[in-house]
Amino acid sequence: MAMMIYSMLIAWSAVSPSFQNSSVIDWSAGRRLTWNDFKATPPKNPSAAALTSTAIKIDFGYYNESLQFHIRCRFDKEASWGKVKNDYVLAHEQGHFDIAEIFARKLNEALKNYKPDSENVRKDVNKIYQDLMNQYYERQDEYDRETNYSIDHKKQEEWLQKVADELRSLKDHANYH
Repeated sequence: MAMMIYSMLIAWSAVSPSFQNSSVIDWSAGRRLTWNDFKATPPKNPSAAALTSTAIKIDFGYYNESLQFHIRCRFDKEASWGKVKNDYVLAHEQGHFDIAEIFARKLNEALKNYKPDSENVRKDVNKIYQDLMNQYYERQDEYDRETNYSIDHKKQEEWLQKVADELRSLKDHANYH
């Protein structure tokens, strides 16, 4: 059977055409965002204090009855901006990036558990990906709504703890690079 290779990309907040190595940060537990990472110019009169552009990308192939894949969770510096630059807003934006990492890990878990059907690999992987990305978008929206975009400090702290707990619970699925 011929090798099939596919690639998918979902971005949060903004779809960035760049996502080249110099303009992206791969998610890492040891690397927190700083305001220096937000390189884009904010729009005039923005409705938000900041915008974080993240993406979960997967490349996959199917060969000799084996699914092989590579996932990346990235922050795009050139598409991310900050208008209100304080610790609360930065923590909120880091939360968006961390939520992206949660879903990259969930994607890794789902693909590891998938039993490939050679006739439907592309369709099946696409469905797994789309289902998780729909949940991802819902979670990002829920995060913004419940924290009132970082304004509700109590809810923000609750969410950051919830996100940290979920990252810990998915630590076995963190090695997807």
